[in-house]
Amino acid sequence: MADPDPHDDTSTDYEQLEKELLAQDRDASGVATADVDNATARNLVSELVDADIVTPVPEAQVLFHEPSSTAFDSTTQLAVFHNGWTAARDSGEEDK
Repeated sequence: MADPDPHDDTSTDYEQLEKELLAQDRDASGVATADVDNATARNLVSELVDADIVTPVPEAQVLFHEPSSTAFDSTTQLAVFHNGWTAARDSGEEDK
């Protein structure tokens, strides 16, 4: 049997792909979501309510994030979640 042609070796291509995928994962996980103060959270939630992305439910004292079907009792938690959710969704669209 003949020796394989070194030009047909694709192992370095695979390693490069792995490096690129790891870099993308690192970029997606590096989204700053924890730096949301109360005023910023209130402003973001107000914008989300105006855009019909969040629905306030006064009787249950929660804010309902429509796209994810998740309820929150804190504007800060909702703001952090929405920032992460948006980053994950945007990252998924770039992969397509």
